[in-house]
Amino acid sequence: MGGMIRAILFDLDETLFDHRAAVAHAVTAWTAERSPFHPLLAEGPGLWLRLEDVHLPAWHRGECSFGEQRRRRLRDYCRRMGVRVPVNLDGAYAEFLDLYEQAWTAFPDAAPLVGRLSGTGLTLGVLTNGQPVQQEAKLRRLGLLDRLDPVLTPDALGGNFKPSAEVYTAAASKLGLDPSEVVLVGDNLHLDAIGPTRAGMHGVWLDRYGSAPPPAGVPTIRTLADLPALLPALASVRPVALV
Repeated sequence: MGGMIRAILFDLDETLFDHRAAVAHAVTAWTAERSPFHPLLAEGPGLWLRLEDVHLPAWHRGECSFGEQRRRRLRDYCRRMGVRVPVNLDGAYAEFLDLYEQAWTAFPDAAPLVGRLSGTGLTLGVLTNGQPVQQEAKLRRLGLLDRLDPVLTPDALGGNFKPSAEVYTAAASKLGLDPSEVVLVGDNLHLDAIGPTRAGMHGVWLDRYGSAPPPAGVPTIRTLADLPALLPALASVRPVALV
């Protein structure tokens, strides 16, 4: 038997915010400034994104500070690209951040969907593993901060990160809801679909790039515009972890 959907939480990076495009701009410009004719310049953005998956989890596990994982990532990137490692890693990373912020943009389907769902009685918010200051700054730049409340980060959820079950139950509790009354939409299959479903929340995978066939039982959309049509089906069933 199903229930009601009372809230929708969105992941931020690669769901509402085009992180991949901002990284491509920043990494390419940062590397070209140091090595203008680098033969692997076009491969830099992909390497950077892969290194995020290597070094961010170390911070999540408490093995290093947020700043230290940035230093490790930049050092690792330079060594793999054959670029001289900066003496001042924090200063060099600040230069990267300036370039990254210059390219902050929303996906074109983000604002229209938020506008479409506003006024429906649903609580609309964000659930992200990022730091609150930067994530709120992104939403402000995208013109979405005043339309998405709350913005839930690990700082507000006991220091836990997706896909820890405590993240999803704590997020629902912050909303004053049962997890089964909440939908989480995001680009990461494990963090935004499988993880929340296992915790009793409706997880929806946003697979913008058709990266893989969706696992059986995982609600999947290719664009945010597809979400409203999916909501009645989600409301008719309780979340069941099939994967």
